[in-house]
Amino acid sequence: MTLRCDVIRFVAFEDLGVWEPELRAHGYEVRYLDAGVDDVTEASGAELAIVLGAPIDAPDSAGYPVLDQVRAVLAARRDRPTVGVCLGAQLMALVAGASVLPGAREVGFAPVEVTEAGRRGPLRALDCAPVLHWHTDTFTLPDGAVLLASTAANRNQAFALGPWLAVQFHPEADPEAIERWLIGHTGDLRAWGIDPRELRQAARDHGDAAAMGGVQVIREYVRAL
Repeated sequence: MTLRCDVIRFVAFEDLGVWEPELRAHGYEVRYLDAGVDDVTEASGAELAIVLGAPIDAPDSAGYPVLDQVRAVLAARRDRPTVGVCLGAQLMALVAGASVLPGAREVGFAPVEVTEAGRRGPLRALDCAPVLHWHTDTFTLPDGAVLLASTAANRNQAFALGPWLAVQFHPEADPEAIERWLIGHTGDLRAWGIDPRELRQAARDHGDAAAMGGVQVIREYVRAL
């Protein structure tokens, strides 16, 4: 039987990255639904849904009405396998009754500290390993959720809630495609005073380890379904 993985994508260059080949290897047919273009509500019935990131404030459905559609999809999937990355994780938090608020900006490759609960699940490969961070907001932990990872800057980096996995950072990102991020986010990088040359070098230095850990995350997640 073919399994369907619907991926809600907001920004063309923020795709599944290193996760896509792994999902296909586990029998998933990957379909992208571009927010604001495609009917994202079709993701409600997929065997697996993944909501990716974007430089949008999660509560700003007035400016970006598609966010309400994505939240409706997540509400319909409360008991179904679903992964949220960055904005996707924040939207999951909102749907589960938590809050999204300004946090400490984290941009670049840095390790996360995986909790004891996290080390018993898919994030175990990331403990103290470098991952790509690219966010300025954070979320509170929903009632009933289990904290999986933290950093010194932002305590709530990942949580599990039933079959849901929400990660604030980017284990899916392909370090070999970092140039797309540097070009696509050039305005933010300039505003933040971040030199793209430093991020480019960090991707060279930490890319292999980050990619290996990221693949392990999605591999263990789907194997446990």
